[in-house]
Amino acid sequence: MGTLYLVATPIGNLDDISARALRVLNEVELIAAEDTRQTRKLLDHYQIRTPLISYHEHNKLTRLGDVLVALAGGDVALVSDAGTPALNDPGYELVRATLAAGYMVSPIPGACAPVAALVASGLPTDSFLYLGYLPRRRSGRLSLLQEVAGLPYTLIFLEAPHRLRSALSDLRSELGDREVAVARELTKLYEEIIRGKLSDVIQHFDEYAPRGEFTLVVAGFHLTEENWSEERLHDELRKRMDDGEPPAQIASKLAIQSGWHRRDVYRLLNDIKNQ
Repeated sequence: MGTLYLVATPIGNLDDISARALRVLNEVELIAAEDTRQTRKLLDHYQIRTPLISYHEHNKLTRLGDVLVALAGGDVALVSDAGTPALNDPGYELVRATLAAGYMVSPIPGACAPVAALVASGLPTDSFLYLGYLPRRRSGRLSLLQEVAGLPYTLIFLEAPHRLRSALSDLRSELGDREVAVARELTKLYEEIIRGKLSDVIQHFDEYAPRGEFTLVVAGFHLTEENWSEERLHDELRKRMDDGEPPAQIASKLAIQSGWHRRDVYRLLNDIKNQ
């Protein structure tokens, strides 16, 4: 009975692959790859001649059966474009189907962009929340950020270059001016990690156009700074009400930014409305 191996591949530098991963890719009967063209470059580099098929979001339902048939005759390796498979790709469904069919699933650890960015960020690594790509639509992005704004964990997101500026702006508006590390081209020639407050990073990308895929590591919520005074909170509440911002949105944002409890923010909000 075959085993499905989840083989992590380099996210940039081809040297970032383990000896065990190379051995498995050589020995399995079949390799299922998210993008066969990308994986072929890696296999050619290491002179691996194992048969290769595509397995991606658009053919996963038809290919799933092919992989299960292959497992009946031997081992299969699953790889993504880069990094650890089954993170932000259709490998999840294949893993579940493989287990349901009674086959073994074995991970071959290696490169992972979210973890690489986290450990190099300078932010706490003892507890973190990985949330994948931020929603493309702003309404969905704002909703997600409001849900996690009060969590104490370091937050990790992925983002495309053409949405980076708007994503950073929304992070600042919903989470406050937190510490952040923005990583791009990890392990590659032009590797870059920008660290600082969200306002500083926003200014950086106002001057330099975003290029490459980005991993964002954002500090969690902590009441380490002195809470706002009632006068400061009152002035900010009035300003946002004058701008026409919805009361629920005002209370959510300012509870995070000011250190006040949300019910107390609402109380001040109602006092201003009744004046």
